[in-house]
Amino acid sequence: MRDYVIITDSCCDLPADLARELEIEVVPLSLQMGSKTYRNWLDGREISFPDFYRRIRAGETATTSAVSVGDFEEIMRPILTGGRDILCLCFSSALSTTYQSACIAAQTLSEEVPEGTVRVVDTLSASLGQGLLVYLCAQEKRRGASLEALTAYAEATRGKVCHWFTVDDLNHLKRGGRISATAALFGTMLSIKPVLHVDDAGRLIPISKTRGRKASLLALVDHMAQTAVDPAQQTVFISHGDCLADAEFVADAIRTRLGVTDIRINYVGPVIGNHSGPGTVALFFLGSGR
Repeated sequence: MRDYVIITDSCCDLPADLARELEIEVVPLSLQMGSKTYRNWLDGREISFPDFYRRIRAGETATTSAVSVGDFEEIMRPILTGGRDILCLCFSSALSTTYQSACIAAQTLSEEVPEGTVRVVDTLSASLGQGLLVYLCAQEKRRGASLEALTAYAEATRGKVCHWFTVDDLNHLKRGGRISATAALFGTMLSIKPVLHVDDAGRLIPISKTRGRKASLLALVDHMAQTAVDPAQQTVFISHGDCLADAEFVADAIRTRLGVTDIRINYVGPVIGNHSGPGTVALFFLGSGR
């Protein structure tokens, strides 16, 4: 049986040191601000996370680009020709064309390197929700799972990776077409904070509204309490849009309420952060369903 490598893209928002520890290959998406294009590396080597959010708060705007077919071929080809297969876990196809690019690259390389195998899975996930699925798959690989077994595990588990998040600035959702300009205006005036999740099709869906920041953060914990499976035994991920104190508030709440001990916190990277904005807090865990 050939060895294999797990590949993902930078929308997984995993801490760079954890991705290295897990031996995950990461392909970056891109972000253009002003006249310069930056690749969204997990270690922030081209644009740091604090600098990105500082510039967004100052009023700069950005556009984002998916991973291209050529980018995937560049990382996949030497792995296959070197005698290893690939499991590629991609950012939700409902939010990006990255998954489609990976599928095209896999098909091209199957003809170029017929002895190699590439399996591509649409995680239907985003940010550290995608990262959590990648993390869990890496643990299964370490336990000896074959490529085929791990592909099946990823497809069976993705629908149990729960994503709950809230944003601080409604104008970013307005620009992304998630809410109307009128809703953004009145919501801002009334200190309305939406609670959203990623549904079974990998789409961002508003679920409810709260009055005030603290209530929105505690609503994330409420949703986890309702659906999490054996939460005290889980690894839980929290991502934030340059608001670490709020992420730590949520972490403390789930430790106290649900007995969770293994919590990993990291930034929402620039590609996703461009759409969710500063002040985003997102909670990811395994549940009975999304």
